Amino acid sequence: MRLEISRREINLEKLRRIASTGIPDGGGLRATAWKLLLGYLPSSHDLWETQLEENRQKYADMKEELLLNPSEHIWKEAKDLSSTQQHEDNDADGPLRRHEISVEDHPLSLDKESLWRQYFQHTEIVDQIDRDLQRTHPDMPFFSAETSFSRKNREAMKNILLLFAKSNPAICYVQGMNEVLAPIYYVFRTDTDKQNAENAEADSFSCFVRILGDSVDHFCQQLDNSSSGILATLSRLSDLLKVNDEQLWHHLEFTTKIKPQFYAFRWITLLLTQEFKFEFILRIWDTLLSNTFGVQDMLLRICCAMLLCVKSRLLSGDFVANIKLLQHYPDDINLEYLLQVAQDISPDTSSYILSR
Repeated sequence: MRLEISRREINLEKLRRIASTGIPDGGGLRATAWKLLLGYLPSSHDLWETQLEENRQKYADMKEELLLNPSEHIWKEAKDLSSTQQHEDNDADGPLRRHEISVEDHPLSLDKESLWRQYFQHTEIVDQIDRDLQRTHPDMPFFSAETSFSRKNREAMKNILLLFAKSNPAICYVQGMNEVLAPIYYVFRTDTDKQNAENAEADSFSCFVRILGDSVDHFCQQLDNSSSGILATLSRLSDLLKVNDEQLWHHLEFTTKIKPQFYAFRWITLLLTQEFKFEFILRIWDTLLSNTFGVQDMLLRICCAMLLCVKSRLLSGDFVANIKLLQHYPDDINLEYLLQVAQDISPDTSSYILSR
């Protein structure tokens, strides 16, 4: 892995093959590999520095535009205006000119274009994000401790989620997005390269958007019944299971009447981040992100493999036992075996192949 990443021109097909078998922890290998697999870094090593600089500056500009509260916007404009006027008048020692506040800039304005009105509309989202971040991996000090480092991590993740909400008003923020963001931010923030770690917020935002690219419609209730909505994806999982093990499919669908909606909704929307230990999640994502056909294709295959790996228990269980099993997937599962089962499932059977 280290050798492949250090090449001047990286063979992405070879990188995918290596990454799919698991990326070693430590040394920043996973952070760099994920950025390459997601297309955030170009395959040419010579372009990395320029690309990162441009992307990080774009993020900084977006933060300044969308995350400053109106009073900060107004003060910044006043400061810029004052500086310009003082320069024009050549009167640096003169009094600061009063900045006129327009009707649209007034905190009590009801105008649709009012910065304050837009700002107050997002306070409820901020509160929801804060609550969700407090519950993100509460067993990991990285996310949950009351240290300066942990608080900065939560603040950075809040910025990312709020920026996503503001730049995607049709989707906005949906509970659970914090769980999808957590592995990305953790991997980038713990990069051994100091500069990369310090820019984890900017890099995580871009990669978070890319990861959600295949599945963002799953978070939109209005699209549940569309071809790209969650119900269609759950149906594809059912079809995939039927092709690979009709006996198990029939037992779940007809004998115990357990539909994928009862257990796989969370699996799919949150990219399995609630089903396994954190170190397992990172390993699973190595395989997810390295799949040639896209994240969603491999995600469905892993979900199908999860069912196949507990087949005997499901066939002997009733509705209650099977629901409990699938909603609290066993953590003593052989993960490498499960991922191999998923790899062996042909993507052609899923009828849902995404081109990268």
